[in-house]
Amino acid sequence: MTEGWAGSGHPGQGACVWTPGTRNTMNLLREVLFKQQFGNQPRVPAPYYRRKTYLCYQLKQRNDLTLDRGCFRNKKQRHAEIRFIDKINSLDLNPSQSYKIICYITWSPCPNCANELVNFITRNNHLKLEIFASRLYFHWIKSFKMGLQDLQNAGISVAVMTHTEFEDCWEQFVDNQSRPFQPWDKLEQYSASIRRRLQRILTAPI
Repeated sequence: MTEGWAGSGHPGQGACVWTPGTRNTMNLLREVLFKQQFGNQPRVPAPYYRRKTYLCYQLKQRNDLTLDRGCFRNKKQRHAEIRFIDKINSLDLNPSQSYKIICYITWSPCPNCANELVNFITRNNHLKLEIFASRLYFHWIKSFKMGLQDLQNAGISVAVMTHTEFEDCWEQFVDNQSRPFQPWDKLEQYSASIRRRLQRILTAPI
């Protein structure tokens, strides 16, 4: 059983069964929510709305079979990354098996969440974690830069979402009504700019 996905109209309430290879549209992100929250534009388009942290994950075996997936958003005193860690821990995965987890996240992790993710992956060396962020959170502050470096040093892949990742997120987590992903204006330009910024952070001495 997996927790109700964000955007279902009942955040944090109830549960649903997700079967590999099927789509349960009542628990997918709404299209407008996806574009508002995952959009990588440097400024929020009008009308104003608040960008929050959403984390969508896919848990896969090394043969690329998807075992579980879901989406979390920040709650008071409990960030999406921590809720994600709680969820994976609850699955009691076989430590003798190898797994890969792909995360699409609207904002890169804060220092505390980065530390929790490092501790989580250090305790679970049978997991490979890949994080793709739409945008960088407080990227000019030293502690946030150090958090990103700590993730990389722990063997966690940290990258910026490109057209490929946005399209996959659209196909896997959005109630898209079978419509193909339509990129917003300057998506790749914004992605390239954020990617260069992340690269400078990950390679610079702090």
